[in-house]
Amino acid sequence: MDLQTEKIISAAIEVHRILGNGLLESIYEEALCYELSLRGIPFERQKELDVVYKDKVIKGQRLDILVFGEVVVEIKSVRKLEDVFTAQTLSYLKSTKLKRALLINFGESRLVDGIKRISL
Repeated sequence: MDLQTEKIISAAIEVHRILGNGLLESIYEEALCYELSLRGIPFERQKELDVVYKDKVIKGQRLDILVFGEVVVEIKSVRKLEDVFTAQTLSYLKSTKLKRALLINFGESRLVDGIKRISL
């Protein structure tokens, strides 16, 4: 595991330790952004992505959080991560030409069971 993703996961574990599971994704997203800022970790929240279709730029896709300018963090709060969430995160990587992402499911009782590393 690289140092950047280790720092992100550590911040997410702290959020989960304090808030537990069962809340809305938006609450975890805000709490994680606050924790990242407390730790001096650079991030962009709800970063808009452009998708190009036949030379037409289409707006509307957003990353939950982009950390260190290179790690996509997708937040979920569900009972179980579905394949569609992995596919969505992979599409973000392809759209941005970035290489690494973390899919974090705060719905798990143990957060480490809900963290999926994705890379291209």
